[in-house]
Amino acid sequence: MDGVDSANKHDVLLAMVQVLTDLDLVISKSYICSDGRWFMNVFHVNDQLGNKITDKSLIHHIQQSICTSRRGETQLKTRTIGKEKHTTLEMTTTDRPGLLSEISAVLAELRCHVSAAVVWTHNTRAACIIQVEEDSNHGSIMDPQRVDRVQAQLMTVVNAHHMNRERPSVRLTCQATGPTHTERRLHQLMMADKDYEEGTHEKCFETIVTVGNCREKGYSVLNVTCPDRPKLLFDTVCTLTDLQYVVFHATVSSKGSVAFQEYYIRQTDGQTLNSETQRQAITRCITAAVERRVSHGLRLDVKSRNRSGLLSDVTRVFRENGLSIARAEIGIHGEKAIGSFHVTDAAGRHDVDPVMIGSVKKEMEKVKGVVLVANVSSSNNNTEEGQTRSSLGTLLWSQIERLSSKFQTRKS
Repeated sequence: MDGVDSANKHDVLLAMVQVLTDLDLVISKSYICSDGRWFMNVFHVNDQLGNKITDKSLIHHIQQSICTSRRGETQLKTRTIGKEKHTTLEMTTTDRPGLLSEISAVLAELRCHVSAAVVWTHNTRAACIIQVEEDSNHGSIMDPQRVDRVQAQLMTVVNAHHMNRERPSVRLTCQATGPTHTERRLHQLMMADKDYEEGTHEKCFETIVTVGNCREKGYSVLNVTCPDRPKLLFDTVCTLTDLQYVVFHATVSSKGSVAFQEYYIRQTDGQTLNSETQRQAITRCITAAVERRVSHGLRLDVKSRNRSGLLSDVTRVFRENGLSIARAEIGIHGEKAIGSFHVTDAAGRHDVDPVMIGSVKKEMEKVKGVVLVANVSSSNNNTEEGQTRSSLGTLLWSQIERLSSKFQTRKS
């Protein structure tokens, strides 16, 4: 259990939660209490297997990281992927089967090596952050003309399937820049793309969000009830922060597989949510934030020697066997490349045919040493990520510690 006293300011709660989640710690309970300029946070944390944290060096690291974040003395080490200086693509577009395969094929053809990538899909929309290097020297793509060519080719491929131009189908940036927090940036990209609007996707979970007012104390009260899963607190607090709300008091707990969150909030200007329009807006945005990271489909873990064109080859096999990628994380560990893919069938159904998976495994064996492991857990089991994170995820994030961007989004 970690207890934290700190000066109350906007972003400080998110910074502390970010420290804990980036260390792959599971926050089972949290109590947040603000009083004037100060607040106290209490976090109950365990490792990914549910064990108590006993390693003294890890405990010391947690304490130092939280102290740094609350004082604001130095920039937090953010969970990113890739190198400090890199070329990064950011994209939001309409999701469709084979999308990542098409994108990675274009990059391979342009001799851009994908060194790391994270892809999320939600509510018919897709967002991705992809780090690319020059295939020849593994350096950043700095030539402005080459940057423009990469962007133009990707725009052409992605927009080829979109006849309705009223809403931009893709926004893409390509710059060499320093790191920011990848997962927070993905939330921002999807929110900017309005993935919180009502969609036609199949709902395999239920999120209940209510908003009221505590008039005697001058707070708005946000309640969220949903299936419990790792990083739920981060996703909620991240979105509240980006929506310009300050959390003054909060209680977070779970019972069985259900999580309960209650937040006493105000806008940064001190106002509460007084209109129905405001309440509906925050309800939609928080619901989307909670549901974006829910595991869809069967998890397939891939390991291989790092080489050019690898992502294109792997995603091509998925596409040719009728599998659609719902979520993905890919990165480099020394000379090895590792990735985690959540796949559905082409119609978006979560129960993937085992015969199809067998066919995919055989095809992967032909792709220059690629090893594929199917996770046979329930396709929509929200605890799956926490159970398997210690093997793939810990390795992935311990090595892939820098990516994303501070980009100004450029509209197509």
